[in-house]
Amino acid sequence: MIINSRFFNRSELIGFLTLALLLFLILPLSLDVFRLNLVAKYLTYAFVAIGLVLCWGYGGILSLGQGVFFGLGGYCMAMYLKLEASSVENTKIQSTPGIPDFMDWNQITQLPFFWKPFHSFPLTLFAIILVPAFFSFIIGAAMFKRRVGGVYFAIITQAIAAILTILIVGQQGYTGGINGITDLRTLHGWDIRTDHAKLILYFVEVVLLFGCIVTAQFIRLTKLGRILVAMREQEDRVRFSGYSVANFKIFAFCAAAVFAAIGGALFTLEVGFMSPSFVGIVPSIEMVIYTAVGGRMSIFGAVYGTLAVNFAKTALSESFPQLWLFGLGALFIAVVLAFPNGLAGIWQDYIQPRIDRLLAARNKPGFALPDNSVANGAPAE
Repeated sequence: MIINSRFFNRSELIGFLTLALLLFLILPLSLDVFRLNLVAKYLTYAFVAIGLVLCWGYGGILSLGQGVFFGLGGYCMAMYLKLEASSVENTKIQSTPGIPDFMDWNQITQLPFFWKPFHSFPLTLFAIILVPAFFSFIIGAAMFKRRVGGVYFAIITQAIAAILTILIVGQQGYTGGINGITDLRTLHGWDIRTDHAKLILYFVEVVLLFGCIVTAQFIRLTKLGRILVAMREQEDRVRFSGYSVANFKIFAFCAAAVFAAIGGALFTLEVGFMSPSFVGIVPSIEMVIYTAVGGRMSIFGAVYGTLAVNFAKTALSESFPQLWLFGLGALFIAVVLAFPNGLAGIWQDYIQPRIDRLLAARNKPGFALPDNSVANGAPAE
């Protein structure tokens, strides 16, 4: 795709190129495999943040349950990897060979029907997109058709996240319970635990991230994106103009869910497991913090915000393991109070104007650099 001024303005183009340079070149060359794998883990949350920019930033729909869709994508990938690791040969010591170990521990003697499609990798990829899209459509239709929004919708999504967590933990024989689905080793026979595999997965993830960035940018620049902004500012006027506000909200919510699910599937590949601890209320709120710190109206800001918060989280948790949650909360409060538009707002309000003034000055006809041969008012020879 040709990147031009119609698709990215100058500020966005700078953000795009800087992010590409950072993720494709600087970080892989400067970090060891362990730290690079941490960055890859952080970037999986960036998919959620990009979706929240569309849903919350442009559509005005604050969802505090994006961990639900992150978890659905992650569990779909984990189910496929677990079935591959649970071949008859690998599980011959079990009472029932050929099923995941946690099912055998819970005295389940055959594979449940909803696990069987995950023997197929293409069906798994299809499910990663379809399952969260279906659930988000059901939730969105049920809420937005009844004009449920604002803080009520945010609370409902929190409740859904709590319900799904309880369901996963309670159905231990089918989901792995509180421990989740663990011991994931191979993808089509390829060991995903090696350093070489981690490096390849990192670059695959970065390519997919840029694909989501371009997709979100395309949505933002279309008529659909303009309607989302108008709907956020004056919902009644959009409705009176003949547009179906509920359908636009459903689309934005579903798009955010699909982005989150892609991030969840990549998270499972990166860390080698998936558990309900990534589905509930706390991780969902953290995902909103990433977007707020980066700037909820900026696609690139959301990515930078995700990286910044997670780097800070890692540094605080390593140095002050008992205080990092307070540090994370203080960071969020400080950004909201001092810079309500996040890192993107700092760039737009303070840095970009200076760059524009400098470029404008350099482009003036009579602009020239100072001549050191003329000093203290002495005439030039």
